[in-house]
Amino acid sequence: MKNIQKLSIITFLFLSALTVSAFGANHKVRPADSVFNLMKKVADWQWNELETKGWKYPKTDWTNGVMYTGMTAWAKIAHNPVYFDKLLAVGKSINWQIGPNRSFADDYCIAQTYTQLYGIYKNPLYIADFKKMADSLVAAPHSEDLLWVKKIHLREWAWCDALYMGPAGLANLSAVTGDSKYLDEACKLWWKTSEYLYDKDERLFFRDSRYFTQKEKNDKKVFWSRGNGWVMGGLVNMLAKMPRNYPDRDKFIAEFKEMAEKIAILQQSDGTWHASLLDPSSYPSKETSGTGLFCYALAWGVNQKILPYNQYYPVISKAWAALTSSVHADGKLGYVQPIGASPDKVTADDTEVYGVGAFLLAGTQMLILQNSARR
Repeated sequence: MKNIQKLSIITFLFLSALTVSAFGANHKVRPADSVFNLMKKVADWQWNELETKGWKYPKTDWTNGVMYTGMTAWAKIAHNPVYFDKLLAVGKSINWQIGPNRSFADDYCIAQTYTQLYGIYKNPLYIADFKKMADSLVAAPHSEDLLWVKKIHLREWAWCDALYMGPAGLANLSAVTGDSKYLDEACKLWWKTSEYLYDKDERLFFRDSRYFTQKEKNDKKVFWSRGNGWVMGGLVNMLAKMPRNYPDRDKFIAEFKEMAEKIAILQQSDGTWHASLLDPSSYPSKETSGTGLFCYALAWGVNQKILPYNQYYPVISKAWAALTSSVHADGKLGYVQPIGASPDKVTADDTEVYGVGAFLLAGTQMLILQNSARR
């Protein structure tokens, strides 16, 4: 009963949020119930795969950590406690531990979910292991160069993916504990990575230092779609937990708006962003993990009135249409580029749990956007 009451509160808060950004009733949008039903179909397919065929990756792995972020967003609006039960069962089965390489951002991506569940259920066990690691992270000097050598990724956020994996858990920890030191550390490390990997001319992130001098077939720089999607999603996740009066907030918003403008320009006619942002013709297939992250970030920006509706809604709408067309009849999400560090080919049958996470995050923001537009 206690859990059901909490879920009722969560549902009420979500429905209240739907009224925040009303844009008028004249916009033609897909019915919000179709978004909800498709999200359910994709979420159910993924859980069924895990429960009947087994886990492809360790439960603490970043791949699943990203999936949990989407599943948590879905659980908050699903009107069914079973989805929270599944997330709680995962945490219990691994004793609420983060991954084995404790200062490796990938291995504490799962903490984004632990901290959110703690915010709901207030069980200190959920964040105990992560908080211990976070305290050691705050105490570390982080004085190394980010050059991709000597397994630097195990100690520093030396690759752009880390900006999704690492910072949000720290920001969430500050939000649920009231101690700003974790958010402060996340911001400090964010700007260290941004200053190193962000190309100010292109307004895009290199994946890591190995790509500074690499070129695509068309002689353009190599900018990976999903890698930049990680950054955009990371920006959103940081801003969502950052107090309105936080000193760095305007700086984060500026980077978000700068990237959003460039990302919108790079959208392809099929509504997606192909694996290579500046050489899409070399990777002609649509790709849904990067597209899902971009759709999520842009829709969140519009819902928060950070990005102008009239400029970005057409981009978001095309992206969501492309994502929905990539869902198989049984709920499997296709066109997800396999694990990698750079652009690669992808097919309709390719799927991964992190793609599902991105899809569900995008769907949640689409529900808010479309319900607002219908009012």
